Amino acid sequence: MQATLKPREIKKEIISTLPFHMHKTIQQHPRLMKQIKDATRLGNVYRGKVTIYFEDDEGLKCVNRTIWAYGAKFICLKGGVWLSINRIVEIK
Repeated sequence: MQATLKPREIKKEIISTLPFHMHKTIQQHPRLMKQIKDATRLGNVYRGKVTIYFEDDEGLKCVNRTIWAYGAKFICLKGGVWLSINRIVEIK
């Protein structure tokens, strides 16, 4: 994640309304898939939340949520909200 950009914190309920129309190349953390796997385990076993940093068409955003599941292209947050992995920058 670029240190100079400050993400806008959002609620998970508005993720589906954000613009994801442009094809963007996102600089992702080199161990992003490990972060996703670890965060999913944390969510399922301990109901723990993580901060997910991602980019929509307008810029860097973050959301503090539980990851319930992931696949090859998307993660699923609590409440059935899906987020494309190719837009995720980092998970902490």
